[in-house]
Amino acid sequence: MKRVTLFVNGSSTNGKVAAVFGSMEDVLSVASVKLGIRASCVYNGNGGLIDDVTLIRDDDVLFVSEDDEPQDPRVADHTHTDWLTLNVGGRCFTTTRSTLVSKEPESMLAHMFREKDVWGNKRDSRGAYLIDRSPDYFEPILNYLRHGQMIINDGINPRGVLEEARFFGIEPLAEQLEALIKASQPPEDHSPLTRKEFVRFLLATTTKSELRCQGLNFSGADLSRLDLRNINFRLANLRGANLKHSNLSGANLERADLSNACLDGANLQGVKMLCTNAEGATLRGCNFEDPAGGKANLEGANLKGVDMEGSQMTGINLRVATLKNATLKNCNLRGATLAGTDLENCDLSGCDLQEANLRGSNVKGAIFQEMLTPLHMSQSVRFYVGCPF
Repeated sequence: MKRVTLFVNGSSTNGKVAAVFGSMEDVLSVASVKLGIRASCVYNGNGGLIDDVTLIRDDDVLFVSEDDEPQDPRVADHTHTDWLTLNVGGRCFTTTRSTLVSKEPESMLAHMFREKDVWGNKRDSRGAYLIDRSPDYFEPILNYLRHGQMIINDGINPRGVLEEARFFGIEPLAEQLEALIKASQPPEDHSPLTRKEFVRFLLATTTKSELRCQGLNFSGADLSRLDLRNINFRLANLRGANLKHSNLSGANLERADLSNACLDGANLQGVKMLCTNAEGATLRGCNFEDPAGGKANLEGANLKGVDMEGSQMTGINLRVATLKNATLKNCNLRGATLAGTDLENCDLSGCDLQEANLRGSNVKGAIFQEMLTPLHMSQSVRFYVGCPF
């Protein structure tokens, strides 16, 4: 006795499980009772006629016909085994209409293939439906429609599959892909660049090219004694960095954070430090004076508490900068622009302020002892009582 599954030939539904034994006549008799037909022939799944009961094995699927005309069960049931082929970007995929329609009924593929020939799809010479998309990215889409799982093989970019999912309007899959891509992104690295990493950048560029370091993090980095000429450090984080004796000639440090940094002995000829925050930094013995005539611009900079003792600052622009409690002893400030500058409690002892413009500056509590040149009252209009001269 053998257990088999019986279907009416040409159908893959309403099957019946039966126990068959004896001769072929016995098999036909059982099939007639089970299926409610007058069975005359039995075929296997490949359409082959079975004429000997010994050819039947356990768990075989058999198709029973009422007449002697063989019929291929693989193509007979168009409603449930409606196979079709898609030619996607030159590669053919064979699937069923129900696969394209059932899983995502509102997708573009479902609308294209829900009813035969309604969409008017173009076909190639073999009858495959032509779809002008990438086959590599379409394959995961088709597999998702088959089993409902998102599986992407190695070497396939999820972003490409995401674009296909969006194109075909398969939103649940698109959401899964977006989450996958986001999770695969490395965390944002805000750690400071090291001296070794930065030197590698310097060596990779020519001396004539501008190195763009805008917005980078150099917090606490040791950049001492390096040639940093004409580098763009705009908005960079240089908090607590060591820039001793570095060459920053022509560098752009606009709105950079140099708080508590050390720039002692640095070359700052023609440097741009507009609105830079250098509070608490040390700039002892720095050279801002460019023999070629270029003037350093520190307009609007925050220089509270800085130590700039002994720096060469001829012609420097410190307009409306804040130097409250700063130390500027023995600085050369000839021709400097200090209009509107906050010099409250600054130590300007021994400074050369010849031809400096201090109009509108705040010099409350400032120290002007041992001045190299006399300071005329016309140079400033906001002197306060108690300024020691």
